[in-house]
Amino acid sequence: MKRILKLVLTIALLSSACSAESATQGGMKVNQAWMRPAAQGANGAVYFVIHNDSSAADELVGVSAEVAQAAEMHESKMTGDVMEMNQLETVPLGADEEVAFAPGGLHIMLINLTKELKIGDEIAVTLHFSNAEDMKISVPVRDTPAPEEDH
Repeated sequence: MKRILKLVLTIALLSSACSAESATQGGMKVNQAWMRPAAQGANGAVYFVIHNDSSAADELVGVSAEVAQAAEMHESKMTGDVMEMNQLETVPLGADEEVAFAPGGLHIMLINLTKELKIGDEIAVTLHFSNAEDMKISVPVRDTPAPEEDH
């Protein structure tokens, strides 16, 4: 009986670990979300991988977060020897396509944070799509990228 209880608890623990790292809604799946620590009043960047599991194209048309005065989609890229960052109005998500928001590329910029974000904190960010319903994701604050999920 004790073995069965241990097995059930282990499965529940593993299931909760998976859900903390990923979210699925309306054909969209987000995983590997994370951000670095940041001071109150500073800016922060949110990274994740989004997969459009549906058979229809969609697009990310906006983002919001209660911990910042504003949230915007940005893209960083090298132009010659200069790193440029541009705000994006939309991010296309083709059918069955995966798009990575990662350092040095696409990211969500949280502008003028309303509180300090320390390692171990977790914030909520809402993704707004053209066709799919809004999706709220949990973003842990870490020093390094979120590990790839293998469970």
